[in-house]
Amino acid sequence: MGEANLSGPPSASQPGAAGSRRPGIPGRRLLFALLVIFLVAVIPSIVVPTLMCAPSPPELRNLGDVPAFSLTDERGEPFTEEALRGHPTIVSFVFTRCDTICPVITMKMHLLQEKTADRKGAAIKLLSISVDPEYDTPPRLLEYATRHEADFTRWRFLTGPKPAVRALVEGPFMNSMLEQGVTASGAPAISHSGYLALVDGDLQIRGVYDSNDIQALETLMRDARYLARTHRSYKFGGGP
Repeated sequence: MGEANLSGPPSASQPGAAGSRRPGIPGRRLLFALLVIFLVAVIPSIVVPTLMCAPSPPELRNLGDVPAFSLTDERGEPFTEEALRGHPTIVSFVFTRCDTICPVITMKMHLLQEKTADRKGAAIKLLSISVDPEYDTPPRLLEYATRHEADFTRWRFLTGPKPAVRALVEGPFMNSMLEQGVTASGAPAISHSGYLALVDGDLQIRGVYDSNDIQALETLMRDARYLARTHRSYKFGGGP
């Protein structure tokens, strides 16, 4: 029988000894180094273009100021220009007996209401002014607004004495209340445009937008959201 090896474990000088292995880079240090290289290479390629391509503020015009006025809302309550202060407001011009463009305009307003119902868009308010104020009493406006699913915390409807409404509609808002007979259904033919106006929180009219143009409506929402970010908000409709 051969003699047992009683000399103990091999020394560092012996082939195969543990001490003969060459030290390498620890795994964690290698992983960290690769991560740093990745961040240095990738982050600038993402962040820099993003900053360079960030959307610039819209170039909003100043088309004049909304003057002092006093009309009546769908609840029969007073509604003045102060109710528009501190937040952007999208304004339309309709009347309840209209069977031509008004239903389409109101549908577009409802679409704007729904598309700005998120937390950041909720500061945007909507206002519909009747161009047939002698017929459109508050109860009729309330029924019309309810039928079109208006959110009364954000969307209000106005009527009032015809001279006061005309002064507002045909004055600063540059629309029309011209009566041109009646339609085939017997409703009055009131000539007014289908554009929507955007009023900022300082009561300045900042733009007009064709309600029949989808791109114009997208621009309107973008502009209104910009104004909502840059104005503090008050309670819509005035009051405490």
